[in-house]
Amino acid sequence: MAGERPVGVTIVAVIAWIIGAIQIVGGILAIIAGGGFPAWIVLIVGIITIAVSLGLFRGNNTARIIMAVVFVINLLLAIWAIIMGVDFWDQVVAGLLAVVGLVFLYSRKASAFFS
Repeated sequence: MAGERPVGVTIVAVIAWIIGAIQIVGGILAIIAGGGFPAWIVLIVGIITIAVSLGLFRGNNTARIIMAVVFVINLLLAIWAIIMGVDFWDQVVAGLLAVVGLVFLYSRKASAFFS
C-alpha cells in the first residue's frame, strides 16, 4: 500500500460498508420474521460486503478485485435489463454507478494505493 487513500476509493468503501450494514440488518430482521434460507444468504452477503469494504479501506488488492467483479456483474445486469425493457432509467443509473465505481477503483491514484 503506497500513500494516502484516494477519495474515490474511500467513497466506494463507504458505500460498500453502508450496503453491507443494510444487508446485515435486513438479513437479521428477515431471519427473525421467519425468512428462511434466503434471509441467511442476505446476512452472509452483508458480512462479506463489510469484509470487502474494510479491505478497500486498508488497500487490499483482493478486495478491489472482488468489488470490481461485483461492479462488472452489476453493469452487465443493467445492460441486460435495458435490453429486456426493465426500468430504463433505473438501469442507466445502476450501470453508470458501476462504471464510476470501476473508474474510482482503477484510477492512477487508486492503482498506486492498492499496489
